[in-house]
Amino acid sequence: MLVLMLAAAVATMVRAHTLCRVHTVRTGKVFKSNIQLQGDPLFYAFPNTFVLKNVCKADISVYLGQKVFLTIDNFESSLLPLTVPKSLAVGVPSITSAHFVSGSLVLFVISGKGYSYDYYENTWRKLEGISEPVSHISGDVCCFKGSFCLELSNNLFAYLRGGQIPGTNIYFSDNGGFSFQLMNTDKLSHLTGTLGGIFHLHSMSQVGVLMVENNLGTFHYMEYPLNHSMGIAFSYKNLLEVIMKPYQRGFMVLWNQKSILVSSNSGQIVEHVRLIDQKIFTDLDVEHANINIYSVASNAYELAFLVAEDHLYYGSQSYMGTYVIKVCLRVWLTLPHQPLWSTHTSIYFEDIGILQVLTPVADPHFAAYDFDKCTVNVQSSLMDEKLALQPCNVELLESTMINTMFTIDMNSKLKLSALMIPRKGENPTPLVMVSNPHALGFKANLNEFGNTFDGNSKYKLDIELKQQHHWGNSDFNFTASIKRHAISSVTVDIADKTLSCVDLKPLSTLISVGCDMTKKIVVQNKISACTMGILNPVQLQKNYTYTIEKEAYDPINHNGEAQDDLIVFYEYKDLGCPRLVYYDKPWKPVVELWKNGIVEEIMNAEYVISEINGLVTYSYSLTAATANCRSQPQNWSTFESDIENEEPFLWNRENYVSCHEDNKDNPLLWPNVEYQVLGGQTNNKIIFGQRNGIYTFHLSVVDPYYSYCNLNTIFSVYVHGALPVTKFQPLLTILLMVTTTLLTAWLAYAIPKQLRSEKGQRLLGFCYQILQLCLGVCFCTWLRGKLRQWLRPRRVKDQNRGKVRVAQKHPET
Repeated sequence: MLVLMLAAAVATMVRAHTLCRVHTVRTGKVFKSNIQLQGDPLFYAFPNTFVLKNVCKADISVYLGQKVFLTIDNFESSLLPLTVPKSLAVGVPSITSAHFVSGSLVLFVISGKGYSYDYYENTWRKLEGISEPVSHISGDVCCFKGSFCLELSNNLFAYLRGGQIPGTNIYFSDNGGFSFQLMNTDKLSHLTGTLGGIFHLHSMSQVGVLMVENNLGTFHYMEYPLNHSMGIAFSYKNLLEVIMKPYQRGFMVLWNQKSILVSSNSGQIVEHVRLIDQKIFTDLDVEHANINIYSVASNAYELAFLVAEDHLYYGSQSYMGTYVIKVCLRVWLTLPHQPLWSTHTSIYFEDIGILQVLTPVADPHFAAYDFDKCTVNVQSSLMDEKLALQPCNVELLESTMINTMFTIDMNSKLKLSALMIPRKGENPTPLVMVSNPHALGFKANLNEFGNTFDGNSKYKLDIELKQQHHWGNSDFNFTASIKRHAISSVTVDIADKTLSCVDLKPLSTLISVGCDMTKKIVVQNKISACTMGILNPVQLQKNYTYTIEKEAYDPINHNGEAQDDLIVFYEYKDLGCPRLVYYDKPWKPVVELWKNGIVEEIMNAEYVISEINGLVTYSYSLTAATANCRSQPQNWSTFESDIENEEPFLWNRENYVSCHEDNKDNPLLWPNVEYQVLGGQTNNKIIFGQRNGIYTFHLSVVDPYYSYCNLNTIFSVYVHGALPVTKFQPLLTILLMVTTTLLTAWLAYAIPKQLRSEKGQRLLGFCYQILQLCLGVCFCTWLRGKLRQWLRPRRVKDQNRGKVRVAQKHPET
């Protein structure tokens, strides 16, 4: 029993001093190996160590120290030091910066040059486009699925820290580092000093530039509305490394061996870390405390740093401040109180509340290094009574919004919710924060809705999000440009949460104030040429073609007039059956907005159409004057130069300029030109010419205030009811018909009258002789006899009439 009591006492003493126990990772080393390193071994250019984690792939990390290691299994196997091929001729193989990008690539800056390393293929490549020395590559990794998030991750900067502004070259990449281009620094021409860094601050839709002058650092911003302001200046005596914390919440850590600063709003305010010591809160001044920071670890919500004096500082980072507490880090090895720290030791967060202390260990018989790993469970460590921390005042904080990215399109809103269960007897205050209040506004309500089985109250937090511009609660100059898409994170946390709430992480998600990819537009097709029996859908699906007359279309490339008829293949798969339209009736397509396969509304935004095969036999019902334009409207001829380049969707919301606004640079000079914009505040319509046939249109929404998406679609129309076009002018045709009618009527009256006269008789006799001559030559004797019999009675009758007239003149005879 005494032995058991002694063992328990020893175990209690060990637990009092031990945060973790070291275990050595050693794999694949059974027999001696003669493996030699190929290439030049890399090393970190700075005296400290750092573990860079791939935010989106938790098991992949890079250890930067006197040796460099890349792991794909969280350092759970022995590793060879990372080398760079001698063929690249990097010079001194010192690394000043590393950055993970999408795929299997990590970017390094080695001796002022940029390189990419594919850790699956084990291949190196020099980055294209960087011609001057650089020291750092910066970017902000986004881990949500989708092209939008990939676009954020692909935006990178390469720069020389300490370079003079203006004068130093800054390079940017929009393809994940595959190639870089020289950045236009005109927006930085007003800045003076040295460059401390340039960053994509996606949490505020900004590009931030850290400028250093007179031992003061200041963040400047390049986009509206922050481009006319700057952050609060802070002390900057030595070069600071800048860590962009993950998940686009706007948190940053700036540190070197003698300083550590934090920001929760993308550099607008940079402040000291707050130290908790026996319930007393003070600013941690590293320089005056005479400590040396050797390694820093951070994740989305936590911060820890290891100092050379064998102490670990751990804390949480929130919008209400960053608070840390000092923890003695000793382990029980062969001797009690043996220090863990060495010049090779580094720390990193393996998970929320799980901190790893990592030390590479050289092996005299193998080229591969082993690793001493010490896992610290922060939650259990903070339970030490000597720390005197209050227990967590919240039992549960959860929501379905985590690990999901949401989109709020223009004129849209989003509703989210969270569940909170406080500790019994506590009354915590929930906190809702957005990282970009210039673009995103919210309204939150907290309601109690029942109790748990043990009597705790349950609270539901309802959050309604909408574009800040549409709330109408902020000054116009405060809001971001409504035409420009933006990004913001939403975080739900507890304002008065204690440091011991390690496992109770904040709820955070990313909001894109931009294009909702689930939206599309469809032109309504209730009456089609197929349903009316004019076209057969079966035939349309069998490589159906139709002809466009050369007089009816213009070549797309505008190289003169059409020389031949155009044969067009009908794309039934994309177009379906054409809509049926009567040619002489003004017509406007009915456009439906669909979202997630459901009709949202009938669109009333401004849009334009163009016939994709060049048909010109249609016009518009309104002119610039009748559309009440106050400036000269745009039309398709405005974009003719781009049409020659065969660019799709030339006229869109990005380049559309409304004519219903005053524009001194483009006054209304030609009020009688066609107004070629449909929808919106006008009732403009299409009038088809006298031609039956199929028209295929491309429709593009140009209204910049309807949606951030470039909404486009194609549709077809069958025009019917047009009579064939006459070859003569209508006026000339009517004149000829009237003249012919009058001439015919006159001849019907004049000819019989003339035939009853003496001259008419002679003319008739002459005609008879001519006819006899012709008949004698052309017809048979039988026909001549028949004609004589027919003519003889007329001649005898005429002679008798002559005798009667003579008797009437001489009655006495």
